[in-house]
Amino acid sequence: MYAIIATGGKQYKVAEGDIIRVEKLGVEAGETVTFDQVLAVNDGSLKVGEPTVANATVTASVVKEGKAKKVIVYKYKRKSGYHKKNGHRQAFTQVKIEKINA
Repeated sequence: MYAIIATGGKQYKVAEGDIIRVEKLGVEAGETVTFDQVLAVNDGSLKVGEPTVANATVTASVVKEGKAKKVIVYKYKRKSGYHKKNGHRQAFTQVKIEKINA
């Protein structure tokens, strides 16, 4: 059984027991989160929503919050002496999928 959920502007294919990283939710570790934007559910037969599946939710528990590895952003223009170096660390929330309610 799997489901496709939407959160943080992205879509994720999840099954029970999966651990995924989503955009930061601002929830403490150990709490539960319910994703109600379920785009599709497969429990033997595929149910596709228009745009979401009615009465379908995915329950997950928050494992931790953190920041990803640093990505270096380097801007450069030749012959003008212009160069700029920036770093960016994207915040994330790591969740474990507990139950898919179809």
